[in-house]
Amino acid sequence: MIRRLLWVLVTAFLLYSLGLLAWRGCVRQPAGAAHLTAAAPAASPAPTGPVARPPAASCGQPAALVPAALQNGLSATTAPWSVFAAMRLVWLARRPFVAQSEHGGCPPPPAPAALVQARPDEGYEAKPIRLLPQALYAWRAMAAAARVESPAIAADRRLLTIFSGYRDPMGDTVHCALTGECGTIARAFCSAHRTGLAMDIYLGSAPGYGPASSDDVNRLYQSRTPAYLWLVANAARFGFVNYLFEPWHWEYVGRTTG
Repeated sequence: MIRRLLWVLVTAFLLYSLGLLAWRGCVRQPAGAAHLTAAAPAASPAPTGPVARPPAASCGQPAALVPAALQNGLSATTAPWSVFAAMRLVWLARRPFVAQSEHGGCPPPPAPAALVQARPDEGYEAKPIRLLPQALYAWRAMAAAARVESPAIAADRRLLTIFSGYRDPMGDTVHCALTGECGTIARAFCSAHRTGLAMDIYLGSAPGYGPASSDDVNRLYQSRTPAYLWLVANAARFGFVNYLFEPWHWEYVGRTTG
């Protein structure tokens, strides 16, 4: 058992080191795309049929095509995949957590004593959730406002409950190595969840899928839910930004003034 654990830890460290190099190379903002806005372009109505799965993006997509694509009215659903892949890298580079990690390295996790425990009714299916207090208090204000402003959200008390908050970096890395239930070791080790400011919020899910399934069918379904649409329109009021490729994932960055 001890030998197996040591093997997992060594493997996790090596994979993390290799993955981090690749991750750093892919999230840097591509040249020629500096004048894009941080917000994603408005999308055309999503298709009602099966969701097409495009080929995987690479780090070398032509970012220079992005400004011309936007000027010609192309959206995320009508642009060629090469253009969309370049847009994707720009969106990732402008994500606050990624920008912070690029300039200062992966942020250290908070001290355990700095975290606060959410109430059982605040966690999805009473799951224990810990966050930094500013994130938890801002989420409480946001969830309360959503239930007042949206009858559809108020009708289902599970909506906007939290199913993942702070996650210990090493625990995430070992879990990833043992189960493979992650993108990469580097992503697991340097996840935004290590900050205590990121949370996964229940939005509902497509039939047959879990609330954190990254299958295109589930993400399309979630992007149309009342909970997600309310968050997109209102979360910034409470200091939250979204991660475009995971509808359920939101990060507290603080309220802006002006």
